[in-house]
Amino acid sequence: MVERIQLGDSRSLLIREEQVREVLTMPCAIDALEAAFRDWAHGRSSNQPRQRVHTPQGTLHLMGAAWHSKGYIGYKAYFSFPAGTRFHVALASAHTGELLALIEADWLGRIRTGAASGLATKYLAREDAQTVAVLGAGEQAETQLQAICAVRPVQQAFVFSRTPEKREAFAQRMQAQLNIPVQPCESVEQAVTEADIICTITTAREPILSGAMLKPGMHINAAGANSLARRELDTFAVGRCERITVDDPQQARLEAAELVIPVELRKLSWERVQPLSYIVGGLLPPRQSPEEITLFKSLGIALEDIAAAVVVYEQGLTYLR
Repeated sequence: MVERIQLGDSRSLLIREEQVREVLTMPCAIDALEAAFRDWAHGRSSNQPRQRVHTPQGTLHLMGAAWHSKGYIGYKAYFSFPAGTRFHVALASAHTGELLALIEADWLGRIRTGAASGLATKYLAREDAQTVAVLGAGEQAETQLQAICAVRPVQQAFVFSRTPEKREAFAQRMQAQLNIPVQPCESVEQAVTEADIICTITTAREPILSGAMLKPGMHINAAGANSLARRELDTFAVGRCERITVDDPQQARLEAAELVIPVELRKLSWERVQPLSYIVGGLLPPRQSPEEITLFKSLGIALEDIAAAVVVYEQGLTYLR
């Protein structure tokens, strides 16, 4: 549902979850993120790392970005409390500051998180990568697999979750949706043994993917943790990766425990951590050899939300014409 609401001097769009689901497809989201990241590499967009405000009961998360070349600026805010998490994006004109839209952003956030991994996979995974391991079977795991299938000719997927019922249900659901075999696995090791691409999308506090499990030519999207209290890869796994990329290096220093801990142990330097935007924008090369092990540490940044919100807003305008 799209409707106009009066907020001060602005006649803004109010876009509900139902409409977001209808218009924000994975290919559109990947294309939007690719354009925004390319512009970021050349100074035509910008990102502000997430800030958090805590109370004894819950947390407010705030993150802002601007896509200058497209004329948009905005923020995502979400509240994490025991009763659940509520997301919204406010999108405004970068020229006048006029509020253009308020967008319910639960589905938007899931799609953009998957799209970020899809974008990284497009530039960093082997062209012939055909097998995927998904570690985690929650709501975010679905869009991870959807995104990878959008950019690579996936023929087989494997899924591991600590809960057998969840991994079985995920396998059945995604097999029907994507028309590829999806095999539930009883261990992380079983899931990744034959994988060309690995996605970690869990709430694990301690590493679940070790360096001993990695093989030459793999690409890894580590997308589950965005807190110094959580990590999905151990230090050995990070050390085995020849290419390490992040969506925002500044935010990585605040939130990426997988990278902060190796840096503190002097097993990694921040100079080795490359912005994905530089690769997308042509300032750094993509994958250089079939044997490289590549890593994308995804944190979820505001520019991704704003890029996705622009798609939703511009499509929402068509409903009112």
